[in-house]
Amino acid sequence: MPWLCALALLGCLLVGCSRTKPPAASPSAPRGSSRTAPPASATTNHSGLIVTPGGTARGRVASVNAGARFVVAGFPLGSVPAVGKRLNVYRNGLKVGELKVTGPQRDNNTVADIVAGECQAGDDVRED
Repeated sequence: MPWLCALALLGCLLVGCSRTKPPAASPSAPRGSSRTAPPASATTNHSGLIVTPGGTARGRVASVNAGARFVVAGFPLGSVPAVGKRLNVYRNGLKVGELKVTGPQRDNNTVADIVAGECQAGDDVRED
């Protein structure tokens, strides 16, 4: 009879230990936090929709030197186009000219040659 109780106790112990344990918290996580990653089905995109960030530079003509055929264009910080890049100039939504960035570049301003068309201060400059 005592061996039957010992066998039952051993069976309960094995069943209790066979449960899967929760993942241990990473060493960098504060003690007591048990954040786990969402299931794979929650992070996958099944809609087929692909989102790509717009990488086009958008700026404005700050000043124009019509005699020397160049402009100074201002862009938001971090989106100043590289030297040699071709840009289009728009006024009221219509394309009126083309530019080629030649530099120098300072802060958020750059110099570009007028390749075709005309430009006025305040025109929109976009990389298409």
